[in-house]
Order: sequence, then C-alpha cells, then structure tokens
Amino acid sequence: MSTIKVDTYLTRGGASEIAIDKLKGASSASSISVVAEGGTNTTNLQQGLCKAWAFKQSSGGGITDSLNMSSIDDDGTGDYGLNYTNAFNNVAYIPNQNIRGGVAAGNSDGHFAEVQTCNTTSAECQTWYGDAGTNATFIDWEVRHTFFGDLA
Repeated sequence: MSTIKVDTYLTRGGASEIAIDKLKGASSASSISVVAEGGTNTTNLQQGLCKAWAFKQSSGGGITDSLNMSSIDDDGTGDYGLNYTNAFNNVAYIPNQNIRGGVAAGNSDGHFAEVQTCNTTSAECQTWYGDAGTNATFIDWEVRHTFFGDLA
C-alpha cells in the first residue's frame, strides 16, 4: 500500500474541495474524526450523523419523505410503526419527534407524539391530545421523526 503525504490538496482549478463517492477511515472501525466547531476538539463523524428520519403525513398516515425507512404500518388512529431499511446495532439509540397539529375539535389540551418502543428494526409510535392517562384521544398528526445511534 502506498501513502501520499501533502499539506494542501487543490484541484486543477485551484479549489480545495474534493469530489469523492466513498470515504472510509483508516482505523479498524473505519471511523473518521473531524475537528469540532471550536477548532481544538475532534468529534466522530459517524457518531454525529442522523441514521434515520421520517416525515409522516397526518392524513392517510403515509411517509412523505425519509432516510433509512422501508415502510410504515398503521396500527390504528394515532398508532403506527416505522420500519428501518438498515437495522440499528441495539435498542440504545435516541428517537426524537416533532409534532405539527392544530387544536383538535376545540380541545386545548397538550398534543403529544411519542416513540413507545424502540426495536433494532422498527419504532412503535403514538400521537394523541389531552393527557397521557384515561383522557387521551388518539389522533393522526403530522410528525417529523429523527433517530440517532449506531447502525448494525
């Protein structure tokens, strides 16, 4: 294997950008470290990337756009599952959701979206308004989901 050492890489046109289709770190995990915003610390590129996201419609319950999502399953009003194309390594990943919905039927109670169960291949989700107890009314809301963690 050959090694090329340079201080600065420039294209023939003088730009310092590189066009590349695949980039892989040299460590055993193919990890790539990048200099963080402050200029002195480094962060791991793979660890900081969003590994899956989905924009779920309120009406019809389908996915408008997504990354690493193979399908959505409708388990009833305000109850659905998001299925990943590529599985997570374990269930210790971070789900996040942002709900968008108006006040339903004049109800001014809170509006909620929650990932109920994280599996390596899917996430089971619910959306409702009211409180989380017996007064909850399940409804299909527009939800934006993001998932951070290690892929298998």
